[in-house]
Amino acid sequence: MTKQSFEDLNNKVCAITGGGGVIGKALAIGLGSVGVKTALLDLNKEMADKVAKEVATITGTKSVGVETNVLDKSSLESAKQEVHDKLGKINMLINGAGGNSPKATSESEAMTDDLKNDLGKTFFGLDITGFEFVFNLNFMGTILPTMILSKDMLEEGGVVLNISSMSAFRPLTKVPAYSAAKASVNSITEWLSVHLAPVGIRVNAIAPGFFLTNQNRFLLTDEKTGELTPRGHKIINNTPMGRFGEVDELQGTVNYLMSDLSKFVTGIVIPIDGGFNAFSGV
Repeated sequence: MTKQSFEDLNNKVCAITGGGGVIGKALAIGLGSVGVKTALLDLNKEMADKVAKEVATITGTKSVGVETNVLDKSSLESAKQEVHDKLGKINMLINGAGGNSPKATSESEAMTDDLKNDLGKTFFGLDITGFEFVFNLNFMGTILPTMILSKDMLEEGGVVLNISSMSAFRPLTKVPAYSAAKASVNSITEWLSVHLAPVGIRVNAIAPGFFLTNQNRFLLTDEKTGELTPRGHKIINNTPMGRFGEVDELQGTVNYLMSDLSKFVTGIVIPIDGGFNAFSGV
């Protein structure tokens, strides 16, 4: 009988893109608490270093910040070498870089007759460069790091974890580019899980529900008062648990998916959402 623990994760190395963000920090703390050394890859080196120092202080496990552009191959190659030099071979990868943009967010939830003379508030008024930015960041920003960083896992196996979204299951109003990009993340998660299974690399994803982050705060709260917007209220009303999630509530599921406790699990997307995806609204 196998002992049920996270002991197999001790001293492993995990690269986390978007590591300087709220979710990246929470996942690094969760993994660091069971002995995983983390490399926080982020475009903002100052933020990555700051978060890495916090992670190391909280967990007692080594964490380093690494400046990385997830959309640039040479940057990722340099980051990979830096991780090797500071921590060793990469055993696990979390593709956490992502987010939305106001340029790809419509002001209106639906096209109505009264908006025919005010298309700027609708899909027709969106900036296509915003679409490109959001799709590239979320989808290509998952593909390219996996292509470069998971090569370390070809000989001994490993784990890739992608970050999906509620929007991948049921496209949310106002965020068409983000919804399409995250649906693509679900698809490539399944594709890669099949492609890489013969060499022992598992590929899964989590789909967080609604957590207040820098990317969505402008949609869910009033920037002046801090009160929930009508959209924020709508989300809470459609979340059976009746609240936003806390980022540390992602840690248990992630540690499970990274560990041997899930060694026969690949190609799945797990919602961590307080029941949002299961609720029909009635």
